[in-house]
Amino acid sequence: MNKANKASAVRSVAARPPLGARIVGRLSGGAVRVLLVVVGLFWLVPTLGLLLSSLRSPQDMAADGWWNVFTEPSQLTFGAYRTLLENDDITGSLLNTVWITVPATVLVVVIGSLAGYAFAWMEFPGRDWWFLAVVGLLVVPVQVALIPIAELFGGIGLFGSVLGVVLFHVGFGLPFAVFLLRNFFAEIPRELLEAARLDGAGELRLFATVVMPLGGPAIASLGIFQFLWVWNDMLVALVFTDAGSQPITVALQTQVRQFGNNIDVLAPGAFISLVIPLTVFFAFQRQFVSGVMAGAVK
Repeated sequence: MNKANKASAVRSVAARPPLGARIVGRLSGGAVRVLLVVVGLFWLVPTLGLLLSSLRSPQDMAADGWWNVFTEPSQLTFGAYRTLLENDDITGSLLNTVWITVPATVLVVVIGSLAGYAFAWMEFPGRDWWFLAVVGLLVVPVQVALIPIAELFGGIGLFGSVLGVVLFHVGFGLPFAVFLLRNFFAEIPRELLEAARLDGAGELRLFATVVMPLGGPAIASLGIFQFLWVWNDMLVALVFTDAGSQPITVALQTQVRQFGNNIDVLAPGAFISLVIPLTVFFAFQRQFVSGVMAGAVK
């Protein structure tokens, strides 16, 4: 092989993309996208099954599987949801879930945002040591604090109340919130804050007009995480609530224990408990993705 042919072979090898790039290029094809769509639909099958089960009568559910509605659509009925609305335990627990989740989410977002800004941009004695203490609280498991805090709440009259559950979730949600938002706020360019201070902005105005708009994606991500965690929680609710303050997760578990064949209440109750957090997630999906991507870039 002459020099010209050798040089041409070397150039062709050099121009050939690496193996990893070739694999990624093939994986981004239409067939892989179809496969991912199929996998996504497969993961939605349990949700679809729960929905269709909630639209069937107890007799139909006892006779055959939920997939039979595709051949017998006349089985679909909203009778189970009417029965659910007549069940005071389920409707009351659903309202309790809202009273627990919304304040616990709002308080964590507000307090976490203020604390994250303070740790990121305000000077005060022992700031770094206080932040290390907050980070250390991240490793404290919830199970360790259940009994001590239950005794504390019992002594001050908060045990068995919605307020006690809210305070517990706020206490255990704040360390992660402060850690996340402090790291995000610390990446804001100092020049923006200095320019606002030169214009006469105080700390509160600076926080509200500069930091909050820039930190919107991270705050939205935190709100989604906290909402989903509190809404789906059952361990804390089992310990700290009574019959009058229990959320939907505990109420459904009680229905299973007491009335094992009460499927006409369990199916629609479980679907409502599932669909609300899904709705919240998809409603704020864009902000959630923006927050995750912003954190990844920074």
